[in-house]
Amino acid sequence: MQDNNLGNFQDCLKCNICAEVCPMMEVNPLYPGPKQAGPDELRYRIKDSAFFDNALKYCLNCKRCEVACPSGVKVGDIVARAKIKYGHSQHKMRDLMLSSTDLVGGMATTFAPIVNLALSLDITKSVLDSTLGVSAHASMPKYASKRFEQWFKKVKAHQEGYSRFVEYFHGCYVNYNYPQLGQDFVTLMNACGYGVHILEKQKCCGVALIANGFASQATSAAKTNLASIRKASQPVLTTSSSCTLTIKEEYSTILDQDTSDIQSKVQMAVKWLYDRIERGEVRLAFRKDFKMKAAYHTPCHLQKLGNQIYSIALLRMIPGLDLKVLEQKCCGISGTFGFKKENYAISQKIGSQLYERIYAANPEVVITDCETCKWQIEGACGIPVFNPISILVQALDIEQTTKLNER
Repeated sequence: MQDNNLGNFQDCLKCNICAEVCPMMEVNPLYPGPKQAGPDELRYRIKDSAFFDNALKYCLNCKRCEVACPSGVKVGDIVARAKIKYGHSQHKMRDLMLSSTDLVGGMATTFAPIVNLALSLDITKSVLDSTLGVSAHASMPKYASKRFEQWFKKVKAHQEGYSRFVEYFHGCYVNYNYPQLGQDFVTLMNACGYGVHILEKQKCCGVALIANGFASQATSAAKTNLASIRKASQPVLTTSSSCTLTIKEEYSTILDQDTSDIQSKVQMAVKWLYDRIERGEVRLAFRKDFKMKAAYHTPCHLQKLGNQIYSIALLRMIPGLDLKVLEQKCCGISGTFGFKKENYAISQKIGSQLYERIYAANPEVVITDCETCKWQIEGACGIPVFNPISILVQALDIEQTTKLNER
């Protein structure tokens, strides 16, 4: 990785607004803050790498600093690039294991019942804690017995019966941990009159690899995904805010891959769907008997994309949904960050403000567009968490919606 992408650090006004919104600064005095960790220290790191501060490891890469910055300085990207180039970890094996989602997920789904049982045992958690540094207090995600790609093979032929199509970047979470979201996506697209294709070849987006400093592996994944996206002749839709942000922004700003030609092609499914409803190309019919009280949490990466308005707008179309939109607060997990032994307490402290707002709303379910937010909230609050796509499918009158969108 070359230092030819410096995140326009010279545009920093030193106003320190980024510090006001940084969730890490609120709870951890060891973190110097976005301005100092990013543009301020970069001026020195350019001259001498000895100025690298290992406290940068506490950056969550939540991008809240970039959302707040009046000058558009890529503060989070500056820190991420510094961590990759100069950072070092005492737990390389753990970090690689947590980041290698395709490898670990592929093995774990093969023996899912055994793996899930083992990961739930106190003795397993204790061993992972003492040997690898994975917190014994963290709730590990469960693996599915059948991957989404295996399920999709059974419905692939049916998809060709449509005249319009979308491509789906499902990501590792849907494939290995929660295929139901992928199934819900296919159900929704079919009801809207679209067949679904999945990319010819796709890997994990690489967000965890980037966060843990494995730039070469992340770049390899990026090249594979970008090649498949370029081959796709239809819009490429996603259901994960972090996957979308990684592909549309971090492939370019951190991994130095040219993504200018795929920016309009890759979209969050909620944005794509909302746009087509607004243009009258898609119509939805909802069940008259659907009732649900829910709280919506905006993931940090979705806020950076500016796409939370589409999720909220779609949810507000559901007549029987009593929706409370929570004040945006970081959940604290930051992908793999909250699973690490040395970070668990900090992660929970950051998330505590969000938990308080969830408890105050007293919802039946929480809705969010981020898979790791789902894990954090379910583990801390014990309330089921769903993606907006899944809530839409639960609320839809599928038969009537299908009729409305027949071509």
